[in-house]
Amino acid sequence: MSALLGQPWWLLLFAALGVLALATAVGSLFFSLGRRPKKFSLNLAPAVHTADFVRGIAGAVNAPLLEGGTARLLNNGVEIFPALLEALQRAERSINFMVYIWEAGRVSDRVLQVLTERARAGVEVRVLLDAVGALRAPREAFEELQRAGGRVAWFNPLHVGKLTRFHKRNHRRAIVIDGRIGFTGGAAVGDKWLGDAQDEEHWRDLMVQFTGGIASNLQSAFTQLWSSVSGEMLMGPAFYPYDEHPAHPGDGEELSRHVNLISSPAAAAHPLRKVFWASFRCARAKIYVTSPYFVPDDNTREVIRYRARRGVDVRLLLPDEHTDARPVRWASHSYYEELLKDGVRIWEYQRTMMHAKALVVDGQWAVVGSANMDIRSKELNQENAVGILDRGFGAQIERTFLDDLAQAREIRLEEWRRRGLARRANERFWVLFAEQY
Repeated sequence: MSALLGQPWWLLLFAALGVLALATAVGSLFFSLGRRPKKFSLNLAPAVHTADFVRGIAGAVNAPLLEGGTARLLNNGVEIFPALLEALQRAERSINFMVYIWEAGRVSDRVLQVLTERARAGVEVRVLLDAVGALRAPREAFEELQRAGGRVAWFNPLHVGKLTRFHKRNHRRAIVIDGRIGFTGGAAVGDKWLGDAQDEEHWRDLMVQFTGGIASNLQSAFTQLWSSVSGEMLMGPAFYPYDEHPAHPGDGEELSRHVNLISSPAAAAHPLRKVFWASFRCARAKIYVTSPYFVPDDNTREVIRYRARRGVDVRLLLPDEHTDARPVRWASHSYYEELLKDGVRIWEYQRTMMHAKALVVDGQWAVVGSANMDIRSKELNQENAVGILDRGFGAQIERTFLDDLAQAREIRLEEWRRRGLARRANERFWVLFAEQY
């Protein structure tokens, strides 16, 4: 100790800074360090179909409670891309396009062809790309889009001064045409989303096409980040039309009430965590969750287990070995036994990568969008989702969930307990990094 104290002051200072840096890195990797409340609670737990619930959700996330508009559920690429391309081709004034992944291939070629054509026709086209998710995007094709009059911006590229924020990504899906038609969900631009989830090369996913007020809300999810990245604020009827888009039979389910959910990394806001937790806590009969990345925090696991113990039918649909994030799947396995013991039922999708993101509670309250059931979506990523209280749309999400279970294998507690020590050790290692998933 005396030898240590005898060192020059500047050497001790650098040693102290090194220890502090190491402690900070370890704390960020393995601990929440007060980033969220230790426990959530409700003064009242109204059923999800009540006005008290949706008004409470709207107040908790500081978003207006809206009515009207339509929602059309799109399953897999065979439904997603025809609807998307048709809407893009019909654009008259503006296209705002934001997804996380953009990869070169057939989907990229076709989408960029339409975007470039509409830009040449005078439509205001803007594309916001994530610097990590779009690493494999075709740069030359985007340069052609820009020459045609389109604008392209990159979210959070690697720069000096931004190194500490580089892990915080833009995971939002918000595609809006003329401020009247919007798309959100799990899909992005890549050939893995083509087809009908028929094999390992074609992912299972969902998107929802919206009209009316929800499209304006999706516009906000885009314009908020666009202004932060490019400095340009978007206003006017090309983006926020004065009149609502009239519904017609091809638009989909006419909606009752809905809340827009926009989430950005923040220490205190927790909008997605609040919505998911309150949705679980207020369930009366059924909770059906589809998520490709399931790493729930303590509060979320506790409320899911509690509702299952109280007789709620809680079902989780998660990926099997067909996953693009094996460490996340291994981490999620560390939670299976505690969930199964309390009556939660778990299925793993067998055919291909399950990338859909959807929650439906009591067949009436649904949450769809870009967010996964993990800590990264709630605290590190930019995300957007829509909470919809509508019996017809909720029934569609529920039917889709039950159809997907036919392609999944249920995990049984007795079988799960027989897994070997190596698998248990693997799970315990990867769950150490849960705060980063």
